[in-house]
Amino acid sequence: MQGPRAQAGVTIRALQPDDGSEALFDLRVRAFGLVAPGARDHWLAEQEPAIRDGRFLGAFAGRRLVAVARFHDMTQWWNGRAVPMAGVAAVMVAPEERGRGVGRALVTTLLEVIAARGYPLSVLFPSTLPIYRSLGWEIAGTSHEAVIAAHALRSLAPADEAVPAGPEPEPLGEVRRAGPQDAAQAAEVLGRVHGGARDCGPNVRDEQSLRLALGSESRFGYLAGDGLLLYTWREGHDEVFVHLAVAASAPTTRALWGIVGSHCWIAERVRARVGPADPVWWLAREPVADAVDHDDWMLRVVDPAAAVAARGFPPAAEFAVRLHVADAARPANSGLWWLEVGEGRGSLVRKDEAAAHGSGILTLGARGLAALYAGAPVSALRRAGLAAGGDATADALLDGAFAATPFMLDRF
Repeated sequence: MQGPRAQAGVTIRALQPDDGSEALFDLRVRAFGLVAPGARDHWLAEQEPAIRDGRFLGAFAGRRLVAVARFHDMTQWWNGRAVPMAGVAAVMVAPEERGRGVGRALVTTLLEVIAARGYPLSVLFPSTLPIYRSLGWEIAGTSHEAVIAAHALRSLAPADEAVPAGPEPEPLGEVRRAGPQDAAQAAEVLGRVHGGARDCGPNVRDEQSLRLALGSESRFGYLAGDGLLLYTWREGHDEVFVHLAVAASAPTTRALWGIVGSHCWIAERVRARVGPADPVWWLAREPVADAVDHDDWMLRVVDPAAAVAARGFPPAAEFAVRLHVADAARPANSGLWWLEVGEGRGSLVRKDEAAAHGSGILTLGARGLAALYAGAPVSALRRAGLAAGGDATADALLDGAFAATPFMLDRF
């Protein structure tokens, strides 16, 4: 694939296996700094599937690699339903090439590839905002890391005896150690948990990526039919880092956090990626978080009709409104749309542009559409300059349908 010219002599194309790993790793070190000793081969191994699949682009000045960007093949959950999502990562520009438009041209081409592959959504964790906002990504949610004193998880708080046993799902099998051979089951379990909880935002990687994560010597996995735990030791034996601890049932939830808490005699603290309503907030006997760090992530609606059709909506929501979208980076998305929501699903259908000037039509740019999709109130978007028009009735209907507190547990 040939991409646009970022400047004279720079061409963007898909990386090939024979482009060589040394140039790629050198760019990684120059752009982001040194990796941990012994991590070079593991990092390069993580990039290989994307290179083979044409999901890794490079910008070349002659034969010299000056910038790269890739995307992960992912699924993201929105109100109980899975939406295909391209997770943009490893956007790296050589220091001597920054400020010349190489990065913008590279990400623009990457967006074209993502759209051609049929992804309705794209997500990224930004190191800077302007370039991504100019291409239609907008802040949509957060990824939280809670720092917990290990002794707070030494034993878990009991269930409330006053609460009668309800239709809590039974754990599907005993918790056992997990390895790379369990990648397919791990992906299925993650989907079942996030779908059943009607989560908004969590992503699940492709099977190959999960296989690499579960096969890493530094990560320890435990799996049940309705739960997955993945953690790492950090800073010697002072900290346990929990990448994932998700489960559908109370017994499995307790079993997974019990494994984490069993390290309290060695580790001083646990750092865990958790959602804002993770059960651990209610399970610990002592106050849980000594600190909570968070990173914002950005969303891009690549294909509005497909994104709405794939997303889940509240079963009680039932309405139809007109939306006008103005998407400079993806002109095919621009125009008048008819949004219908009912029975937990939505559809977005083209309308005659002649009707675009009627009263009560909400106009959104690409950034506003992304923020609305992620649950931002319409009034906030209007005040931020990301939406215009509309009326109070449509605002209330849209706010109720898209309401969400998006979070992610997997950073990439």
